[in-house]
Order: sequence, then structure tokens, then C-alpha cells
Amino acid sequence: MLSVSTTLPKDGAKAALAGRLWLPDVGGPAVIRIDGDQVTDITAAFPLMRDLCETVNPAAALHSARGVSLGSLADILEASAKAKNDPAVMHLLAPVDLQAVKACGVTFVVSLMERVIEEQARGNPQAAADIRREIQGAIGSDLAGLKPGSDQAMALKNLLIEKKLWSQYLEVGIGPDAEVFTKAPILSSVGHGGEAGLHPKSTWNNPEPEVVLIVTSKGSVVGAALGNDVNLRDVEGRSALLLGKAKDNNASSAIGPFIRFFDADFNIDSVRRMTVSLDIKGADGFHLQGKSDMAQIGRDPLDLVAQTINANHQYPDGFALFLGTMFAPSQDRDAPGGGFTHKLGDVVTISAPELGALTNVMTTSDKAAPWRFGLRDLMTNLARRQLL
Repeated sequence: MLSVSTTLPKDGAKAALAGRLWLPDVGGPAVIRIDGDQVTDITAAFPLMRDLCETVNPAAALHSARGVSLGSLADILEASAKAKNDPAVMHLLAPVDLQAVKACGVTFVVSLMERVIEEQARGNPQAAADIRREIQGAIGSDLAGLKPGSDQAMALKNLLIEKKLWSQYLEVGIGPDAEVFTKAPILSSVGHGGEAGLHPKSTWNNPEPEVVLIVTSKGSVVGAALGNDVNLRDVEGRSALLLGKAKDNNASSAIGPFIRFFDADFNIDSVRRMTVSLDIKGADGFHLQGKSDMAQIGRDPLDLVAQTINANHQYPDGFALFLGTMFAPSQDRDAPGGGFTHKLGDVVTISAPELGALTNVMTTSDKAAPWRFGLRDLMTNLARRQLL
């Protein structure tokens, strides 16, 4: 069950919250405002979330937009939990539409070792524990103060090369250039309450709890949401060239529950101070919790934005940017040394007091509702509703 109290931020009554909702009766999405425990359809004022984000002051524009009541948030959450992204049932969508969905990897120096371990293990979770001990024995595990591109980082690079432990993951983790990749096609991300997908061939995988920045076409950060950058450790561990297969599958990008726009009470410094929590509950009784402290990110969020949008790359409709995570679960689930991997039916909740909670149930990508509503469908639907 999804509850209003856990879905909304702690100060949700004053937060500028916007989302998207699938309306079966019109066969398309609505842009919505969260008014306490009520939901208001503001699609007539802003047919696209992209349009709202591109205004001079999205928070103010959101608050002043006229709309139509859609009822209680509790009822919508209940429907979303049952819908499984079924277009015949009303449900929350990812709160972005035309924005590109980008992601940054290996942004937390304290967790980049897990990526090196994946690579050294060649996708075999049984080998990970021994490799973890070897690497930590060689260079330690406390790298929180290491700044990418610094003299200290370059000295560590030389040491690792000498010990034959250098990795392409360390290059983007402590080198000058961030890893930025396309996480998912436009409109393919799933929202709060929906099923999230794992490739059915994967046997070693995990959620990645992250903050997602909402960035305009001019490179301004106007808000944030939560995201699950679902990751296949066995696939990417076999080869970094399989990043697309490891990251981009049906329902493998989850964003939500809502966008919280920046205002007097919430800004980029709020993001820098945020702690993101992860909770996994399995039908087998397994329970795992963890935290990702944004204060420990190796690259400032605005630096990651600048490495994404600049004179070399533009985004006319803006983009959503996953900032990376410091949490890579290594807790044994089934057998000693086997590490963590998902089981079908795992309930994954990613939360932060400032952004609320994003909850999804894990399934395989071939069993999740197929993604069928694309850009042409969206434009045709909005035009038929006389919103464009």
C-alpha cells in the first residue's frame, strides 16, 4: 500500500509538487499539482511538464495555475499500487515527459570500489568478496576526501596502475571527466507505485537510489525528484561496453513520486545536504536498508550539470539527471559470499525527507507492462484534447 504520509515530503504542505497522472478516460496523461492531500489537474495551463519547467519561476507558476480537482491523493495512490502501469487504470507516471533522461555514474568516491569489483569479478558475485578484500588491502576503503582530478587522485591512479588494479571505472571516478550516459528513452520511465524491470537473464543486480535533478534547456536546475537507476551488475561487470544493456531495459528507470520545484524553502543546497534512504523488502522475508549521503558526492551536482549541458551538447526540452549513488548493496542474501541480488516481488522504496518516497515492485522487463505510449502518441493525444 502507498500512503500519503510516506509519499509526500515531511513539509509537503508547503512544497511545490508537480507530477503526471495517466487518465484512462482520455487515453493520455495529465500534469498535476499536489495540494496537500488533494490532486489538481493543471493540464489546461501546462499541457507538458516540460512547459512548466521552462517557465521563469516554475514553483510560482505551479501555485498560480488554475485547474480541475481530480480527488484525493490517497485514492490515486491506491489505484497506482494496483495498476501495474496498466493503461486501463489511472496511475501515477514518471513526472517528466519531453526531458531527456540522463544519468551520472561513479560519482561517489567511497563507492566506486564496487564498480571496480564488478569489473574484476567479470560479473561473478561469488568472486566479489575476495576481490573486495584485495583492493581494500591495497588502497584502503576510506576515500571520502579524495577529489576527482586532484594531485592526490592522480597519485592514487599511478599506485593502482603499478599494482595492476587500475580500472576504467576509476578513470571516471577520480579523473577529471564524469561519466554521463543516457539512462532511458524519453517517456519510458515509470512512476511511483509501478513495477520496475530487471532483464530476465540477469542474476546479479541491484537498485540504485538517487536524486534526480530537473534541468531546463538553458542549464538551470529548477527542481528535483527521486530515482531508481536499476542496475545489472553481472552484465556491466562482463564489459563496460554493455552499459546500455545493463541500464536501459523496459521499466528499468523509475522517477518520482513528484518533482519538487525550487523555492524559498528548497534549493540546490538542500540537495547537497540530502540523505537518500533505501529500503528493500522481499517476499522471502529479506529486509535490507541503506543510506546515501549527498554530502559525500565526489563531484558537485552543478558540476555534473555543466558536464552534461554546455556548448558541446544542448537539450531543447531540458533533461532529468540522475546524480549517482554511494550505495551498492553487498549484503549476502542467499549464500555466504553470494552478495545481494533482487528477487521478483521485491518492494523497493527510495526516500528522503525533502522529496518523499518512490516505491516500486520489481519484476522482469518482459513481464512489466510494455512501453507503448511514445512521442507521436503524446502529441496526437494532446491535439485531440485541444491542448496543443
